[in-house]
Amino acid sequence: MDELNVKQELEEENQSERDYHSKWVCTANHGFAPYAQEELRRMFGSLKSTMMIPGEVFVVTIDSSENEANRLITTRTPIFLRHLFPVHLEIAADTSLDALSAVEEFLLKREEIGGSSAAIQIRKTENSPWKENPAALRGELQRRLAPLELEYTVQSPAWIISLFAADHVWYVGVSHPEDNLSDWNGGAVRFQREEGQISRAKFKLLEAEKQFGIPFHSFLNALDIGAAPGGWTSFLLERGLEVTAVDPAKMHPSLAGNKNLRVIHKNAADVSFRENEFDLIVCDMSWSPKLMARMVKGLLYSLQPGGTAVITVKLLTKKPMALVKEIMETFEESRMQIQGAKQLFHNRDEITLYMIKY
Repeated sequence: MDELNVKQELEEENQSERDYHSKWVCTANHGFAPYAQEELRRMFGSLKSTMMIPGEVFVVTIDSSENEANRLITTRTPIFLRHLFPVHLEIAADTSLDALSAVEEFLLKREEIGGSSAAIQIRKTENSPWKENPAALRGELQRRLAPLELEYTVQSPAWIISLFAADHVWYVGVSHPEDNLSDWNGGAVRFQREEGQISRAKFKLLEAEKQFGIPFHSFLNALDIGAAPGGWTSFLLERGLEVTAVDPAKMHPSLAGNKNLRVIHKNAADVSFRENEFDLIVCDMSWSPKLMARMVKGLLYSLQPGGTAVITVKLLTKKPMALVKEIMETFEESRMQIQGAKQLFHNRDEITLYMIKY
């Protein structure tokens, strides 16, 4: 067999291997990577996984093609897996210059991205051979990719070029934003803190609005359970809703006198409302998740059919996956249809549930 045929046969074998396996760089909230790994294991069976940043970033090899794996992951959206990108190039990175040259050579051959809008998303480990910050690496890569005539943008790019510069290996992938579970770098959604903002809790609703496509502006009358100091209440008021805030604690002084706000200084277990009074119920209480679910469940009579509920579930347990399953079943038994369940970037040690009453 001549050298050309041997080379062709090896390329066909490598392509066949790629057709049945795919590699991904995956990210979860800090400390929750093992649960993201378990979600993938339940979805695909056995898999190979290596932790890159303890408890947060890992590389996984799945016994499915990239297309098939992507189809399953994006249609059965995991709760704890926040972000991922496919690995198309894996480089032994003893020196950053050699690795960067290999990345440049690979990307310049991706003619399909030429002339398109793109975002370059860079992350690195602490001991990566690239010693400068990720922004400097992104700038250098943009300079080298000038022949592609890419239009760089953060918002809604056609393509995302991902580079994870680990200690000894660099991982590179080219994908569409919708295939990464999040179009933010590593799924780390950033919002600018506003002057006078009551708390960072507002970011949770902003992120939920974006993640689940919740039309907050379309609601009229909301109930905020455990509202103090008023981070979520202020968000809903800004969206033009009338809000009933229930909490024995004090609300933030900036909310005083708002004509669209009614404050009830009682425990949620001690209040009652008209049937179908609200079209939105929200709850972000730092409380036992099972007690919270029982309390919210007891007030669902006040939510109109077709109404929406957005709640956070605190994961105060060593078995968060079992807890989430139990809480979701509790609400489903109360005629609530789960539209989305996700550990958002701003959730920390909790998840957000988005539900509609039927």
